[in-house]
Amino acid sequence: MQINRVTILFVIYKSRQRKDKTSPIYCRITYKKSRKEFTTGYHITPENWDSKKQIVKPEEEQHNFINTQLSLIITKVNQAFLLLQVNQVNFGVEEIHRQYRGENIKVEVGLCEVYDLFLKYLEKLIGKELNQDTYKKYVAYGKHLQSFVKWKYKTKDVKITSIKSSFIDQYEYYLKTEKNFAQITLNKVIQRFRRCVKFAIAEEYLSKDPFLLYRAKRVKKEVVFLSQSELIKLENHTFKIQRVQQIKDMFVFCCYSGLAFKEMSTLRKKDIVIGFDAKLWIKIHRSKTSRSYSVPLLPKAKIIVDKYSQSKTEYVFPRISNPKFNAYLKEIADIIGIKINLTHHVARKTFASTVLLLNNVPMEVVSKLLGHSKMQTTQEHYGEIVQKQISEEIMKLNNKLVKK
Repeated sequence: MQINRVTILFVIYKSRQRKDKTSPIYCRITYKKSRKEFTTGYHITPENWDSKKQIVKPEEEQHNFINTQLSLIITKVNQAFLLLQVNQVNFGVEEIHRQYRGENIKVEVGLCEVYDLFLKYLEKLIGKELNQDTYKKYVAYGKHLQSFVKWKYKTKDVKITSIKSSFIDQYEYYLKTEKNFAQITLNKVIQRFRRCVKFAIAEEYLSKDPFLLYRAKRVKKEVVFLSQSELIKLENHTFKIQRVQQIKDMFVFCCYSGLAFKEMSTLRKKDIVIGFDAKLWIKIHRSKTSRSYSVPLLPKAKIIVDKYSQSKTEYVFPRISNPKFNAYLKEIADIIGIKINLTHHVARKTFASTVLLLNNVPMEVVSKLLGHSKMQTTQEHYGEIVQKQISEEIMKLNNKLVKK
């Protein structure tokens, strides 16, 4: 077994001689065939240096003082070397020098270990920049990362410095073949992992970004929403079972307000306020983006709010879980004859598409009413609807011009 030792040598640089004919003493550390030199801060006459014994001669007060200081340097370098060995750090000569100088040395850690530190960092942001649900997703994504490391490397963790661009390709392959994730879900997992890598770089656990040349595969997702006729058909249908009727009302309310499920289910009566225009507005905090935004209470949405506002609770609507809500919607779709996969999110899409964009509401306004943090998000989701609308208007114009 090869044993790596540190070698300490003092050298005199005659080429750097000062006006008083003295030259600087440098300390040279050699470890694993690499060198690091630094000045000791002391100068002597070159003829007084005994290179074999590594001391200044002859014995006199000034020379004895320098010899003592050089001896202390050797002791401190050896102590730095031993400390790094005890910590089992994969270190080099630069780290020995930094330890000697008293600088912080980043201990080489594992990828999963860094992800745990990243989670602790995120945990402190809950309620400030992050909501609890998003944090739980990061926890779940961390478990995917752990299972991949175990699957690929047959170990619990790997050194974070070993993470290269190929690691991302292999991780994607694992998520696609072993986890059977769709591309859109896979992209989300990789996106969260990328944030962890940025954290590792910021904390100096990683020097190079493995995502430097990475490009996510874009997924073109079709926007599914109710047409005007389907929405009217749904509005006009009355269900005999109270619970089903409640779900229908809540869904229609979201078709005219654009609220996501979390905001709808936690909507309080006090969240409906009189706005600057003396009309009713829904003023809420969107948990997904951690931002507050307002939506006007349209007449059809107001009718439903008035219907449920008589309850004694602080909430506008009866409480129900998202899975149960969507289960009822499938039953409603079958009864009415709606062919699409009806989920709560379809209501939000219907609000943006059928209620707003197809009624010529500008994209900028739609983005605000949906509570999107970026205009780009709205454009990516609903750009095709606007293009289709433009195409239809141009066709109408062409017909008019032809008739003339």
